[in-house]
Amino acid sequence: MAVSPDPRKNELLAALPEAEFQRWLPQLEWVDMPLGQVVYESGSTLSHVYFPTTAIVSLLYVMENGASAEIAVVGHEGVVGISLFMGGESTPSRGVVQSAGQGFRLPSQVIKEEFKRAPVLHLLLRYTQALITQMAQTAVCNRHHSLDQQLCRWLLLSLDRLQGNELVMTQELIANMLGVRREGVTEGAVKLQNLGLIRYSRGRITVLDRPGLENRTCECYAVVKKEYDRLLPDKLAI
Repeated sequence: MAVSPDPRKNELLAALPEAEFQRWLPQLEWVDMPLGQVVYESGSTLSHVYFPTTAIVSLLYVMENGASAEIAVVGHEGVVGISLFMGGESTPSRGVVQSAGQGFRLPSQVIKEEFKRAPVLHLLLRYTQALITQMAQTAVCNRHHSLDQQLCRWLLLSLDRLQGNELVMTQELIANMLGVRREGVTEGAVKLQNLGLIRYSRGRITVLDRPGLENRTCECYAVVKKEYDRLLPDKLAI
């Protein structure tokens, strides 16, 4: 017998007060989110917001020449498409599924109406503040820290948004996310593997020593995690 997907596997949906959750439930649509799917394009009007449960979405800024760099990652802790309820309708970033999985989506008009309600407003604003912190810290990290440290931060942030300790990710894709050359990612991955922190084979990265990664990364990972934990505890006092 098939098990129905559970929206509460997304932490924002789980944090909704019961009345709000029951009102949303009939309008939440379960969706498959395959690797590489473009959730939204730069400058396009968003039709839905997405609440990943097992997928991870990378928010990328794409330059005119096609080069890109990741500005944030969103998984089961959050929502993709904040510009809809923040009043922007569109955004210059691009949302791409970096780790395949599933999630739920809600039509744009619904989230706009719900954002007018105090409990939903407070919850989504807290999440937006946490996301902005991640974006700001990513910019600082990319400017001031080594590729080795950036790779550790990226692995840890992705790991926090997965149920296991394995990522399906090619070096080329990681290079696009970090906005660096593929050779740099190869060198960094080999270094982490030689230290016994990860195992990399055929596009699969398995984290073997998470504490070791945390000791090797820069302060940026801890700053982002602390802010998410502060703003989005398991049970929000809304």
